[in-house]
Amino acid sequence: MIDLRIDGDVAEVVLNAPEKLNALNEEALSELDDAYCQAEAAGVRALMLRGEGRGFCAGRDISAVDPATDDVMGYLGGKVTPLLRRMAEFPAPTFAAVHGACLGVGLGLAIATDVVYVAENAKIGSPFASLGATLDSGGHALFVERLGAHRTLDLIYTAELISGAEAVASGLFSRAVPAEELVDFTVQKAQKAAAGATEAFRASKKLVAQIRDERVGLWESLDAENRAQAALCSTEDYAEGFAAFQAKRKPRFEGR
Repeated sequence: MIDLRIDGDVAEVVLNAPEKLNALNEEALSELDDAYCQAEAAGVRALMLRGEGRGFCAGRDISAVDPATDDVMGYLGGKVTPLLRRMAEFPAPTFAAVHGACLGVGLGLAIATDVVYVAENAKIGSPFASLGATLDSGGHALFVERLGAHRTLDLIYTAELISGAEAVASGLFSRAVPAEELVDFTVQKAQKAAAGATEAFRASKKLVAQIRDERVGLWESLDAENRAQAALCSTEDYAEGFAAFQAKRKPRFEGR
């Protein structure tokens, strides 16, 4: 159910089980992990993730799950968390085009992506109140950080979903786009990133992750920026960027 398409320097990963809103079982998680491994091995300079059909991803496929024998930790801790880490650490800019349902593990996929563009009418939140389950895949951390504790628990207790437009207005994701324009818009942004200075993007990706995960302050982050900038001085793209600026022409970055 996971398709990988590579066009030049851009990888497109597609969740392709529209009949179940791209809900993910363990096999699909393994396929998704493998797709990211293949894209990394191919040396792409940007990656785009999207879903086929009416929704991005409705979360875990629980159609055949027996709660009495369900290995929750095996699924979440053994499969989902390692996948999300792999996605977050992908060595190039990543983009997600989110439409329709984006719930549970699907929300986690978005959280683990660098830049998320959402359809204005996408549906995001925690529908688990009716299942006797709780929000997972990083949802608590994202919601509390961006929405605050009160709004987070409001969404969890009521199981109400917010639109893509509201999610962006609340600072959850990057931009809201009309649904019919979403895929083309995301492709264009991924292609633009793939033509950029990949090493500089990697440096910024690491700096942002450090601020987010280690909660470093201004001066520690500034020092890390300085060291990252110094390291970039020896790259071909750094030299090209300066040469292009001085010659008043468009730079031609090779990602090195």
